[in-house]
Amino acid sequence: MKVIIASDHAGLELRRELVSALKELRAEVDDVGPATNASVDYPDFAKQVCRSVAAGDYTFGVLVCGTGIGMSITANKYRGIRAALCTSEFEARMTRAHNDANVLCLGQRVVGGGLARSILEAFLSTPFEGGRHQKRLDKIREAESESGR
Repeated sequence: MKVIIASDHAGLELRRELVSALKELRAEVDDVGPATNASVDYPDFAKQVCRSVAAGDYTFGVLVCGTGIGMSITANKYRGIRAALCTSEFEARMTRAHNDANVLCLGQRVVGGGLARSILEAFLSTPFEGGRHQKRLDKIREAESESGR
């Protein structure tokens, strides 16, 4: 499994914790920054992660900012990206099982390191159920086409 991860300055510490967790889980991980807590614009990092996931270069993306909201909003602007802001393991399992989410968004100011790791593990280990959920994904793809994305 290949995972690309990024944050903004407000998600730096949690991102570093999640990189360690991914390595412990034996995932191939690319941490694309930022390197310091100097102020940066989260859309720039979301763009890099989402383009890479949408291109098929990575299985999943992980984005972290202060609340996860900005990253989630930005990520879902990219065709083929189904980003989910999760604050619980249940949400992480459900978004994978029912929505085939491919980008996990987290907020450093919302969830602590231990919970974030549990959410990450649930997200990565839950397969998409397909079946009745597939027709809904097809409708999402149709909506992307209609909106020009």
